Amino acid sequence: MSLINLSDITILPMTKDDVEAVVEIEAEAYGKHHWAKSSFYDEMSNNLAKYYSAKTLSGELVGYAGTWHIIDEGHITTIAVKKEYLRNHIGEAIIQKIIEDCYKNNIKYLTLEVRVSNIPAIKLYEKYGFQSLGTRKGYYQDNNEDALIMWTENIFYDKFKSVYEENCKNLENLIKVHE
Repeated sequence: MSLINLSDITILPMTKDDVEAVVEIEAEAYGKHHWAKSSFYDEMSNNLAKYYSAKTLSGELVGYAGTWHIIDEGHITTIAVKKEYLRNHIGEAIIQKIIEDCYKNNIKYLTLEVRVSNIPAIKLYEKYGFQSLGTRKGYYQDNNEDALIMWTENIFYDKFKSVYEENCKNLENLIKVHE
């Protein structure tokens, strides 16, 4: 695991130039059943899709995520962080960016699927107000693992906003401690 100062990470809209590095992380994170390059290129021309790249100051791509904005719902389609940079709060910073963009675009609800065995991801999503509302049996093709279906309440509700703002403040304080 490489330690990195989160203040050295920027999260920007994904570009076509990012796709090669994204696919490498995708394959590392998801094995044989990962998205193809063509899928990411297709998503970047999809008007409903918003994709993000997390990069270091030197330009190394260390994480990414994608969402679809459909009416008032944001569906997180994919998210991953380069293995050597896990546990550096990069995934959390990406989640914050997604939520900020949802606020700007009047997206009220967020949803995603996550492997039932991916406890670290589940805990991160729960930290940001996602709740499990069911499972998709045999959702993952590589091993037939079930997926939890997770949703937030309306992100404009005071309860969600206060938890979100507290999480943002805590992450900001963590960054300051490590600067």
